[in-house]
Amino acid sequence: MARKMVRSSLGVALASVMAFNAQAATQIEWWHAMGGTLGEKVNEIAAGFNASQDDYEVKPVFKGNYTETMTAAVAAFRAKQQPHIVQVFEVGTASMMAAEGAVYPTWKLMEDAGEAFDPDNYLSAVTGYYTSDDGKMLSMPFNSSTPVLYYNADALEKAGAEPPKTWEEMGQVGQKLLDAGYKCGFTTGWQSWVQLENFSARHDIPFASNNNGFSGLDTVLEFNSDKHVQHIAQLAEWQKSGIFGYGGRRSDSLPKFYSGECAMYMGSSASYSGVKSSVQDFEFGVAQLPYWQSMIDSPKNTIIGGATLWTLQGRDSEDYKGVAQFFTYLSSPEVQADWHQFTGYLPITHAAAELTREQGFYAANPGTDVAITQMTGGEPTANSKGLRLGNFVQIRDVINEELEKVWAGDASAKDALDEAVERGNDLLRKFERANR
Repeated sequence: MARKMVRSSLGVALASVMAFNAQAATQIEWWHAMGGTLGEKVNEIAAGFNASQDDYEVKPVFKGNYTETMTAAVAAFRAKQQPHIVQVFEVGTASMMAAEGAVYPTWKLMEDAGEAFDPDNYLSAVTGYYTSDDGKMLSMPFNSSTPVLYYNADALEKAGAEPPKTWEEMGQVGQKLLDAGYKCGFTTGWQSWVQLENFSARHDIPFASNNNGFSGLDTVLEFNSDKHVQHIAQLAEWQKSGIFGYGGRRSDSLPKFYSGECAMYMGSSASYSGVKSSVQDFEFGVAQLPYWQSMIDSPKNTIIGGATLWTLQGRDSEDYKGVAQFFTYLSSPEVQADWHQFTGYLPITHAAAELTREQGFYAANPGTDVAITQMTGGEPTANSKGLRLGNFVQIRDVINEELEKVWAGDASAKDALDEAVERGNDLLRKFERANR
């Protein structure tokens, strides 16, 4: 009986110690917008960090899509119940910057916590989007993507064509595909992001004034230039002939590619794993986004989509050491290479890209390095660094509405882009007035 009592007491003591240790770990709350398998991977990353040390426990919380997550964080901050970290999509950058006193800039966080941090270790095309005017990183890059061209290799072979590098070739290849019996040469996802925002970056022309919004709130939109109009007008002509087939505002057109209806698709590099698992009846490849040879001799880098992790003010000062340590862990080559290979998102550091190459991933999965090559071919210019616009979500909605008038034949490219610029500028002025 005495032995049983000793064992029982020992078990209680051990349980108490374990409970104390669990309570001693400071919780770091991370709100994110990654559902499904991506959410499971986020949980795995957090678990890896938690197992690597005993002082902090990162707790991921799924809050819905990007808009819902950002809205929830804003409401929580006002109620003084904000998380430590929130994942915000790239079009929310200007709004986060304007939230004075709400954000703990990443560069300052890492400096205050004494964590080694060198912005030069990160891909410049990624960090440029999330830096201040003096080059300091405001948020931690996490899931960054850029648009690429997916193509049906079997269809191109049947049509006697090579993957197009230029828009001039896109028209020629598209016609060959129609002649070979295909219903549609190409389609596109995220039409504002791919066909206007990245079109601007690729051709080194401004999407908006003030260095695409980086240099001030009194920004005006400029995506109704002659070159933008020429591009959209050509897409409209191709829409009539079937060379181009519109399929929706987001990634709604992907099924057109999966089914073989459209032989080419322009969309996120992060779609790679989805394309690989969904395409059953043909071989596919990945190429860089095309450019108009008549507009530029050598195209610039594309710009990113996806999201970054913003640290919110208002929690205990000791907690932020844990946030900084987590960001160091998240940026490690091993974690980033694994995230990149699993998801198709870009690796955020040069070291992660190099580790992925050394591990043979690119050789075994042709095309997965296209996005990195496309984004690191040169230093970003003022026009290819990215966009920083207030009310950008609403501006994209306006662009979608006006472009759909063009595809339906209800408006010319010039009229639609002029209208989109006028309506978009009204939204920019509202943002400017609210943040003066």
